[in-house]
Amino acid sequence: MNIKKIITITSVVLISILMIYGLIILRQIFAANTKFEDKEVFVYVPTDSKYEDVKKIIAPYVDNMERFEMVANKRGYSDNVIPGRFLFTKGMNSYELVKTLRLNSPVKLAFNNQERVENLAGRVGSQIEADSLSLLNSFKDSVFLKENGFNEENILVMFIPNTYEIYWNTTAEKFRDKMIKEYRNFWNKERVAKAQRQGLTPIEATILASIVHKESVKKDERPRIAGVYLNRLRALMPLQADPTVIFAMKKKSNDFDQVIKRVFYNDLTMSHPYNTYMNVGLPPGPIAMPDITALEAVLDPEKNNFIYFCASVKRFGYHEFAATLPEHNKNAKKYSDWINSQGVKR
Repeated sequence: MNIKKIITITSVVLISILMIYGLIILRQIFAANTKFEDKEVFVYVPTDSKYEDVKKIIAPYVDNMERFEMVANKRGYSDNVIPGRFLFTKGMNSYELVKTLRLNSPVKLAFNNQERVENLAGRVGSQIEADSLSLLNSFKDSVFLKENGFNEENILVMFIPNTYEIYWNTTAEKFRDKMIKEYRNFWNKERVAKAQRQGLTPIEATILASIVHKESVKKDERPRIAGVYLNRLRALMPLQADPTVIFAMKKKSNDFDQVIKRVFYNDLTMSHPYNTYMNVGLPPGPIAMPDITALEAVLDPEKNNFIYFCASVKRFGYHEFAATLPEHNKNAKKYSDWINSQGVKR
């Protein structure tokens, strides 16, 4: 056998070996490499995670870690870990897994109807990496509050209930800064002008909206209730809003888990900044996070001459309105008699 044939055969053998090796490599790269049954799972990589941390995090979802590591090393991922929330889908190969770990998937963060800023911090902290304590500290940061015209009593007004797209690994400060931008976007010139026409600032409008929100779940009734409270404010009358008394009772006892369905006369005489039976004007801060319809009700209230209202016994969930005290007393007695018949003690 001459040298030329030997070289040819050797070349063919080497090429065949390389092709086989290449096919093996391709199989390792592009063969399915997941072991979960769900259609998709989210994987969370905390801030400051190292490559070894990531391997532990994804281990329950990756079928062959050696194949994953080979691709991760080849593509430089092992030296460039990215924190965040990543979507794995069933049947992904190693190449796709590594690629996905570079595509931070945002969270649809939602919050509404929070009673206090502490509740809000817990709600948000359950949806992003930042914990509730770091969020609460960022909300109550004295420099931030002063720069933006808030205080610890009214900071809840800054948060406009909605669904926001945000990255899971967003820090507490960045989340807070996003919320102040959303607040400023919401309070555009048109809404500020509407609040001013009612004699209110945006903060005051939100505080009043929180009371309207708590008074009625019926969205179509909220503009009428807002009109009543604005009538009282203009007449320099106490708002006499039962929800503020309930909030004061919870705040005074530091027990926001208690359920209070009924307010008694002795409750109305309690000395507390949030008791609008004893104090004229708005309370120091919101008693809840008002939704958009409650805010709109304050900005576009019904024009009426009503001064009083109480819960209706004919249209449950709605209220009976009155322009005079004798008329209101009749409505109030009907409700009192009904609630006594139901055996509601507190």
